[in-house]
Amino acid sequence: MTTNDRKAAIAAYKERKIARGVYAVRCAPSGQIWVGSAPDLSTIQNRIWFTLRRGGHSNPALQEAWNSFGSDAFTFETVAVLDEEKLYGFDRELRDLVELWAAELNAIRL
Repeated sequence: MTTNDRKAAIAAYKERKIARGVYAVRCAPSGQIWVGSAPDLSTIQNRIWFTLRRGGHSNPALQEAWNSFGSDAFTFETVAVLDEEKLYGFDRELRDLVELWAAELNAIRL
């Protein structure tokens, strides 16, 4: 990679749009659903799967289901995305959306 290519890649990374929102993790065999929020939806699935593979997820029920059924039993989906223009108050809106989706999906909050 040349210096110019590297500078262009860095500039593109800094200018990318960050999607904030709510996601759901589903376990097909057990029917369990977990709902959480993330300030960057593009990276949260990798983070969750990594902690589950390592056996150190903070939610014991999710970790137990992962250990019992394996990674192929789980799916990740984005259920709500916040308006990207909103700069302030998005943390409160994320909390409210998690509560809403947890109730709607009968899910466990992460």
